[in-house]
Amino acid sequence: MRGNLQAYKRVSVDSQLTSASPHRVIQMLMAGAIERLIQGKAAMEQGSIATKGERLGKALDIIISLRGCLSFDDGGEIASNLDSLYLYMIEKITTANQKNEVEHVDEVIEMLRELKSAWDQIPPEHHNITQMEY
Repeated sequence: MRGNLQAYKRVSVDSQLTSASPHRVIQMLMAGAIERLIQGKAAMEQGSIATKGERLGKALDIIISLRGCLSFDDGGEIASNLDSLYLYMIEKITTANQKNEVEHVDEVIEMLRELKSAWDQIPPEHHNITQMEY
């Protein structure tokens, strides 16, 4: 049953990505990173090392992808600041995983929530002109 649910979720996400604007894709990536971090934190607290590593690894992959979308030519100082922020998040998640310190995960979750909140406030009329590179 669990396999069927996972397959359904993958199809649902794939169909959402196919029709999503670049703005929406970034929202989905940020939400996915937050979700994986919460799952990683729970696994850390439960002592589930394999699950912790998997979830934190997926969150890292997402943040690395977000960082890879940055366009320094178009984004200027904002892109540079986001690059520094993403690097800091990567460092904190890596430290949290190595040292089993949930406070680092909490810090990154809070930063991503704030960043996503700002992203969510971009008016809809600008969503379709947002490029994947920001």
